[in-house]
Amino acid sequence: FLHDNPEFDFKTQLDIPNAKEIDEPEVIYDTINGKTWVQMKMKCIMKENWVVHNFPFDKQHLRVRVENILFDRNKLVFKADVRHSMFDDIEGMDGWTVKNFAVSEDTTRYNTGFGDPQPGHDAQTFSTFKIDMDIERDAWGLFMKIFIGMYIAFLIALVSFASQPWELEPRFGLPVGGLFAAVGNKYIIDSLLPESPEFSLVDTLHSITFIGILSVLAVSAISMKYYNADNKEACLRANKIGSRIVLFAYVIINIFFVATA
Repeated sequence: FLHDNPEFDFKTQLDIPNAKEIDEPEVIYDTINGKTWVQMKMKCIMKENWVVHNFPFDKQHLRVRVENILFDRNKLVFKADVRHSMFDDIEGMDGWTVKNFAVSEDTTRYNTGFGDPQPGHDAQTFSTFKIDMDIERDAWGLFMKIFIGMYIAFLIALVSFASQPWELEPRFGLPVGGLFAAVGNKYIIDSLLPESPEFSLVDTLHSITFIGILSVLAVSAISMKYYNADNKEACLRANKIGSRIVLFAYVIINIFFVATA
């Protein structure tokens, strides 16, 4: 901050309205051409609504709002140094890419006088310094870590097609085991995400896997029905066609939802 008003004390007067916690800042003061130059290093825990619909391919918009709690816009106006403001890549976040970093100034109106009894102070407007940036997750490594258990569960169910349609134990035991594994994987991932009423990519891919495993069981049941009716040819044909439909449909649907995330 660069100013020439001795009443300004940014160490005690500065506020970040959208922060949950603000640690005491480290402050350096200097004087340049009769003006006070203040450099502050602040550490905050911010409040932000994250959109996790496409997790782990999510993109988030982060906002930081800086205000002076003592002086309204009639006494203090922030002016952003757009030219010299930038995000230092060295301070970047592991697993994220920062884009569209920008600083600007605005005003924020509060429909309260904060207890100020002076006439005309029923509402106050403060100058606001704004920092905005977009962050994009480097997702593919995390995607494999999260969903590899789910895909292995589906492959376990798919292995049942390697046995003959009339072999009951592998034809039904393997898909059921894969289904339990997929459900367990879903619970683990849900514990990592904030609660959201939206149907996310995680929910979509797991639902596709559940339906895929149930389809494997359905193909086995239909094939077994033909076999019990002494129609071995129809049994083998239903097994062959059904297994291919399940596999190709599962792969194509997964590719579609991941590509459009």
